[in-house]
Amino acid sequence: MSGTLYYIHDPMCSWCWGYRLIWERLQKNLPNSIVVEYVAGGLAPDSNSPMPIAQQQMIQNHWRTIEQKLGTEFNHDFWRDNTPRRSTYNACRAAISAHKQDCQQSMIEAIQQGYYLRALNPSDLDMLIDLARELSERDSLTLEVDKFIVDMGSEETERELVRQITFARKLSQQGFPSLVLEINGLLYQIPIDYADYKDTLSAITSRIK
Repeated sequence: MSGTLYYIHDPMCSWCWGYRLIWERLQKNLPNSIVVEYVAGGLAPDSNSPMPIAQQQMIQNHWRTIEQKLGTEFNHDFWRDNTPRRSTYNACRAAISAHKQDCQQSMIEAIQQGYYLRALNPSDLDMLIDLARELSERDSLTLEVDKFIVDMGSEETERELVRQITFARKLSQQGFPSLVLEINGLLYQIPIDYADYKDTLSAITSRIK
């Protein structure tokens, strides 16, 4: 039996970064009958305002919690070297625009590594374009930077972002990341284990037998 596994995420979600390695292993072990579809949930809308200090401290504490619980690496220089903004829609647009060139997962990975390891700011459009240029220089990718830039500002991408955010909210209220399996029009919330993919895989395979 075939189905669609929706991965509800945001490229700037720290728990999505913490889940990344397990999510990669899960995808490699999924049955061929399962199609994965990324849904950008839109963690925080566009804003040019600096993030309040209290909110910065709260998110830094999230990073430390994830480090302690999962062993995930974070570069805390981000908070010293940038003016943080609570704004993730540009990163979501980047994922959507890269998807149009079959480079979505590579772009999400580049955003996460840029944010969490290189202390870059994915809220900034220029930074996302620089990441697209880096991806375009990889031999295995065919990302066209000019097309990416046009798509980032297009009405089509904006409509798709709104669609995905709306769809994400209909699929799940459990935050990011979330997994929802659709089979024959029925939706099943799939539990996430941040330490191992096997229980999640069992929950999926039990629904398609």
